[in-house]
Amino acid sequence: MSENTAPLDSGDPEASLAEISAQRIGPLRGFMRRRPLLVDTAVVLLYLLLTGPSLAEAALASHWPTLGLLALTGASLFFRRSRPMFVLIVVVLFETVATLLDSSYFGGSAGLWIALYAASTKYAARRMFALTVLITALQGLVFVMLGLPSMFTDSPEDQAALAEIGGRTLTITLSLAFLLGTNAAAVAIGAAVRNNRLHEAELDNWAKRVQTLAQVRERTRIAREMHDVVAHSLSVMIALSDGAAVVLKRDPARAGEVLGELSGTGRRALADMRRVIGVLRTGDGVSLEPQPAGGSLEEMLAGFQVAGLPLRYTQSGPALPDDATFQLTVHRIIQESLTNVLRYGRNVSAVEVTVHRLRDDVTVRIHDDGTQQEARREMIGSAQGIRGMKERAALFDGTLHAGPASRGGWSVVARLKLPHQTPCSGDPATSQAKRPTPKSQHQGT
Repeated sequence: MSENTAPLDSGDPEASLAEISAQRIGPLRGFMRRRPLLVDTAVVLLYLLLTGPSLAEAALASHWPTLGLLALTGASLFFRRSRPMFVLIVVVLFETVATLLDSSYFGGSAGLWIALYAASTKYAARRMFALTVLITALQGLVFVMLGLPSMFTDSPEDQAALAEIGGRTLTITLSLAFLLGTNAAAVAIGAAVRNNRLHEAELDNWAKRVQTLAQVRERTRIAREMHDVVAHSLSVMIALSDGAAVVLKRDPARAGEVLGELSGTGRRALADMRRVIGVLRTGDGVSLEPQPAGGSLEEMLAGFQVAGLPLRYTQSGPALPDDATFQLTVHRIIQESLTNVLRYGRNVSAVEVTVHRLRDDVTVRIHDDGTQQEARREMIGSAQGIRGMKERAALFDGTLHAGPASRGGWSVVARLKLPHQTPCSGDPATSQAKRPTPKSQHQGT
């Protein structure tokens, strides 16, 4: 079975939802929903057309009360949409009074069917079926007391005709069955329409909830990227500016290099912020940069070294897969951890960054030997960065732990699963292994 993956023409989610709803209900129903006054007028005209013979007979016989009641019944049907139960009561009352006032009028069910249908689209089916039984009982009572005697008098001819069609009991039974069946059919159609409308409303509500969740998720994604960009860049820039102030008089050339790195870091941060904020203006078509590529990890580590971190980077095992989302996850975890060292670390003399891959598992470890780290981080930090790293690790069925290390200092350890099959040279077993699929394929998360 093929799957239609063609994008909608409209870029507006609400407009797209309206287009889907319009396609589901069809052109005729869509036209009727867009022209409610026209539909109400057509319903009144339909009633007058169906009751035309009764109206003409009442007019010719000068039964003006009957004619007026039938006309008022048709006029009341115009308001069946806004006052369905009131209109139903009016129709039943007017039809009954018209039958009582005019012995030649046997009653018409067209107005009652329309009113029952309209009320059934607004109220529960159980209530409407119970009400239908009561209305049918009233119709049956009027028919037995007035309708049947006016149709078949006590004359021998009428009684013989009544006997030919099965007698009084059979006639009453068939008449009641016909009334109950037609009334129940009108209620059943209305109930089906009501259930369909409730289903459509539930679909629309579900679609709006999904849209809201998607917007919240996108805002969270953008906020996480902004945190990474701003926290990293500002921390590095502050460290570079402090270093430049220290070495300015002693080594002007070195100070110039530091200021150049400071300027470059600021420009890159500004470009990154523009890319991320661009998503808010243009939608999902804009990629959340920066994406890791080539030597971006090495360039980031070099920037931290220039900022004054005595770090050492070690990578063991096969190379990481060429998956942009996976590389960005590793990149952001290392970046956030080193930023925290730069911001909160005290008396840091060594920082070790290790990326180790063993078959499907990748372990990222960042450790520094600073002192009083836990107290300072709980007092100053908001834990948003650590929460963001845990979310990134969870994308690849991984875990992340950040806290004081047993050998002293502070450690961040992330364990990730490879996103897809990546054959390793010289390792046939690994090349045949199946890789788990990441939980999300969003770029920049």
